[in-house]
Amino acid sequence: MKTASSSHGLHTASLCTPYLLLVPLGLLAVLLVLPSLGSSNARSDGLGVLCGGAASAGYSVSSGADEVNVNGSSASAASGSGPEEFSLLVGVLTMPSRRERRDIVRMAYALQPPAPRARVDVRFVFCNVTDPVDAALVAVEARRHGDILVLNCTENMNDGKTHAYLCTVPRIFSSTPYDYVMKTDDDTYLRVAALAEELRGKPREDVYLGHGFAVGDDPMPFMHGMGYVVSWDVASWVSENEEILRHNDTHGPEDLLVGKWLNIGGKGRNRYSLKPRMYDLDWFMDNFRPDTVAVHMLKDNKRWAAAFRYFNVTAGIEPSAGLYHLP
Repeated sequence: MKTASSSHGLHTASLCTPYLLLVPLGLLAVLLVLPSLGSSNARSDGLGVLCGGAASAGYSVSSGADEVNVNGSSASAASGSGPEEFSLLVGVLTMPSRRERRDIVRMAYALQPPAPRARVDVRFVFCNVTDPVDAALVAVEARRHGDILVLNCTENMNDGKTHAYLCTVPRIFSSTPYDYVMKTDDDTYLRVAALAEELRGKPREDVYLGHGFAVGDDPMPFMHGMGYVVSWDVASWVSENEEILRHNDTHGPEDLLVGKWLNIGGKGRNRYSLKPRMYDLDWFMDNFRPDTVAVHMLKDNKRWAAAFRYFNVTAGIEPSAGLYHLP
């Protein structure tokens, strides 16, 4: 006759068996996902893939169309926002290991007021994810947020990543082109509504906009790598210009190289510098401006916290009932 303890043991084993079967299935799923993040065969036109869903996945900081929250659920556009006047793709160049930074940047965008009558889509941009641990975690992140773009390149900062990004975007979004394409970094806090107001009255073609600076005697300003915008036709020109690759002109400071390409090709003639509204945060973290478009050099959590405090990011958020109160 079975004792009570042996009966309990049989019952426990029967409950655990289905969960044990999930372990090999989970490992199989990871093995299937890893090649999709590291192999160029999975990419649109051999260049890149938008992970996590179709081109409309992810989230937007907009009010001219359906707005998508940071948790992926759809929210209605603000009433009276009017028709969409233009669209902007913001590509945040980052690295797989910077998961905490991406969570901060996602919050920075998600808690901003929408850009009226504009569609602004935010995507995080990697090169091939080759480390197995990073690949597994990025796959989960992509599935959760749907805002990751993987390029067919080796991860780098000044060795062709920006060129790969500007080449990939016009091809992967060819059926739904944007008016503008932006490159920015994961240590830049971009105030989307302020940037949208700057773009609203600008041309839709031959545009090159950012924090302008001079190089030597060149009268045409280059745009600082913290963040710059080009119109869709300029990004398409970069994508189609084989001379850049033929002359191996993608290695070096990426912001200087982009300006060089455009100067040689006579592109981006509508140039707009938003300096001093785009700037580097200083050592003392005391040079914030109320009219900021973008502030750069937010290299650690302390600097991100200073930016959030200055711009009062948590204003209007209800404190958790009876548990805590944040200023």
